[in-house]
Amino acid sequence: MQPDPTFVEHVLSIVESIPPGRVMTYGDVAGALGSRAARVVGQVMAYYGADVPWWRVIRASGHPPLGHEHLALQHYRSESTPLLGVDSDAPYRVDLRVARWRP
Repeated sequence: MQPDPTFVEHVLSIVESIPPGRVMTYGDVAGALGSRAARVVGQVMAYYGADVPWWRVIRASGHPPLGHEHLALQHYRSESTPLLGVDSDAPYRVDLRVARWRP
């Protein structure tokens, strides 16, 4: 089942509005639309998000999109996104306390 085209358009619009160095979780994006459909936001990003700053939408844990950690890290570093655990053996994550953006 494909997401509603209007929902897709709204999700991509919100993602485009996230400033460099800031992030929103999938749930944050859904909430900004008055929805609780974080998983649908994930589907939208997977199918339609290649042309927007997809790395700025992350998991609630602060971890980058699954399977795109290395590429996302390059974007985070170039935008000076606050990160945690980059110098450890554990997977890094975005510091949501500092980097979370709310439109």
